[in-house]
Amino acid sequence: MKLSTRSRYGLRAMLALSLHEGDAPMMTKEIAEKQNLPATYLEQLMLTLRKAGLVLATRGAKGGYVLSRDSKGITLAEIVEALEG
Repeated sequence: MKLSTRSRYGLRAMLALSLHEGDAPMMTKEIAEKQNLPATYLEQLMLTLRKAGLVLATRGAKGGYVLSRDSKGITLAEIVEALEG
């Protein structure tokens, strides 16, 4: 199975969030730096993942993204389906 760039980047972002699980929310810029992803494109992907209910967004100075539920309960298929439709 060949994944699109959109899916690969989204999976890498979700991986970063799962490795950071239980800590403070991660900002898009932080995820982009850790995963070497373009920040502007990542912002679009995170919005899609939020609308799909896979991540939660927190506003403010200490805001960012966290997984909406335990990482063990999120499948690769859910992520790819959310990003690809």
